[in-house]
Amino acid sequence: MEGWRKHDARQLADHRHVRKRVGSDTDQRDLKHRRVALLGVLILLLLALGFGLALASQSHQSQLASSVVGTPATAATLLACHLVEGLPDPTCTPGVVDPRVTQDNIQTTICVSGYTTKVRPSSRYTDALKQTQIKEYGYTDTNPADYEEDHLIALELGGHPTDPKNMWPEPLNGLYPATKKDGVENSLHTKVCAGLMTLVAAQAAIAKNWETIPWDPLTRSVASVR
Repeated sequence: MEGWRKHDARQLADHRHVRKRVGSDTDQRDLKHRRVALLGVLILLLLALGFGLALASQSHQSQLASSVVGTPATAATLLACHLVEGLPDPTCTPGVVDPRVTQDNIQTTICVSGYTTKVRPSSRYTDALKQTQIKEYGYTDTNPADYEEDHLIALELGGHPTDPKNMWPEPLNGLYPATKKDGVENSLHTKVCAGLMTLVAAQAAIAKNWETIPWDPLTRSVASVR
């Protein structure tokens, strides 16, 4: 009986040893799995963080680019426009033609009496644009009454009625008053409608430098322009 008890005790000890070893192996495997899972979670977090930082950086760069380049409307307001001896800034106001007016249809468009009244924009539009462009041109005199919102390429010469790049606040006084340009425009219009000058030539002349166009205020006419 005593021998059996000794044998049983040894067997029980062996079983405990086996269970302890098996339990230890299981714990190690569980710990290893937890470590692998934790490592996977950390990797995912790092990837998500990196992706988020990349998006934030791209967004910041886009905002910087937008602040410099801007949308067409914003870019226009950021331009620093300057008069050049009475002429509008060639970048801000290069002159734009109305594509609806061509050499072939001048007798049914610009050469018809009352044509300009039909295409001229409303005073509400031109007054608002005048105030905006007075700021863009940096005039020290900011009184809108001292300026005419002029079409560089006149309506009577097929200029675009509403494009801001064909319009500018022209001073009514000074060395280059608006009245002088009006006389040049009228004379060019007469020559175009009489077939003495092409529409394109008149448009190019008035847009490039209307001050150099020979104009006689007594006869209110200009010399031929090629």
